[in-house]
Amino acid sequence: MRLFLKIASYIFHPLLMPLLGTILYYKVTPKYIDEEIVLSEYFAIAIITIFIPIVIFFLLKNLRVVETIYLREVKERKFPLMIQCILLLLIIKMVFDPYEDPELYSFFVGMVFSAFAALVMVFFKMKVSLHQMGIAGILMFIIGLSAHFKINLLITISFFLFVNGWVASSRLENDSHTYAELGIGLLLGALPQLILFNNWL
Repeated sequence: MRLFLKIASYIFHPLLMPLLGTILYYKVTPKYIDEEIVLSEYFAIAIITIFIPIVIFFLLKNLRVVETIYLREVKERKFPLMIQCILLLLIIKMVFDPYEDPELYSFFVGMVFSAFAALVMVFFKMKVSLHQMGIAGILMFIIGLSAHFKINLLITISFFLFVNGWVASSRLENDSHTYAELGIGLLLGALPQLILFNNWL
């Protein structure tokens, strides 16, 4: 059981959430989009939100700004969250257009607000669950897609409801977060997506 819980922290790591949300969008959208465009967007998002942060992490680790990729201490989260906000803004500016891709554009804007809110919490010496924040944002985005495209995504929504609980249990099992930190993370992930529904629903 402990191994099962631990796996959730790796599979649904916050760095993977931007790419996961994009993949889910292109899997369910009824719009026709050229496959080469989709693949180029996958590649761009993977580079910006996964590979660049990993390189920056090792740089910060060598500078002793952070100790581990889990960012257990509140003070370790300041620079990684600042960098995440900048990288997400880069995607909004260079990858998605608010008129051609309103759903994904709003999804990433919501992620920027979530990351910025988590950064603000750091300055108040408060730690929130970035895992929970990321997966809650994905869940809310899928609910929005189901309503927007009028398609039945009940199984997918149910799965990600389960994943939310799985991730939360994993973080508690690892003593990484308290119930309050998980709850705040869930709200910070879900609320921006819910508010931004007005832009594309």
